[in-house]
Amino acid sequence: MATLISKVIIYLNDNGVDYTTERPKWSIDEFCITDDGSGSFIENWNASKIGLAKPTDEQLNALDAKATTHQNNAKVKAARRAAYGKIGDQLDLLYKDMAADKGDKTGEWFKAVKKVKDDNPKS
Repeated sequence: MATLISKVIIYLNDNGVDYTTERPKWSIDEFCITDDGSGSFIENWNASKIGLAKPTDEQLNALDAKATTHQNNAKVKAARRAAYGKIGDQLDLLYKDMAADKGDKTGEWFKAVKKVKDDNPKS
């Protein structure tokens, strides 16, 4: 089952309100999700700042499968980011491939990137 924040993110994005988990621009002024020990709930929802009505439990529950995919893909992205290594090293490998006329699927950079993607598939 997806987390409440994942469901809220999908609800916002599906309704044209841009929300990104990598660089959230949101603050507690827009919405606040709290967990009092008995489960997470939306404590604050400022519709005038968000431009969208607070979602009902039914609306959020209907987004569970999509939100679970979103969560799983976020984990895959993090694993890929770690496995790719430093961008400078990637560019160096790509440069060496280009200098050896291997700027295609035969190059070492392509093979390395393909391995990371194959080892960490998205849903």
